[in-house]
Amino acid sequence: MAIQVGDKAPDFELKDNHGRSVRLSDFRGEKNVVLLFYPFAFTGVCTGELCELRDNLPQFEGRDTQLLAVSNDSIHTLRVFAEQEGLEYPLLSDFWPHGETSRAYEIFDEAKGCAVRGTFVIDKEGVVRWTVVNALPDARDLNDYVRALDAL
Repeated sequence: MAIQVGDKAPDFELKDNHGRSVRLSDFRGEKNVVLLFYPFAFTGVCTGELCELRDNLPQFEGRDTQLLAVSNDSIHTLRVFAEQEGLEYPLLSDFWPHGETSRAYEIFDEAKGCAVRGTFVIDKEGVVRWTVVNALPDARDLNDYVRALDAL
């Protein structure tokens, strides 16, 4: 069972697609966070979801929110993926130790070796306020994130 609403979001430090360290706690007291786990770059559903977020990024920025997308890909893969798709928000690598952050959020699929589609809306105090976990083939609805942010 994944992290639930009302839980303190597990902190993490991951490298982004440019090799910079990003910690969830860096946003505490500053911004809400939409933490989005996806299986792998360059796959159909993942690319569609991340491009939809790219196309609607102002909806998050206007709600004082940082979007963080996490996969089990290497930072090198994520760099090429971001450049190819024009993704301006951080893509974080949960590559090594493999799936450590995905496991902390209890959404790592051991049989597949990757995270399932989990999204966590985290408030400025670091508390999970909304979450959805979908199976690998099931895309999420961006409008659900926006409604969850509006409810904060």
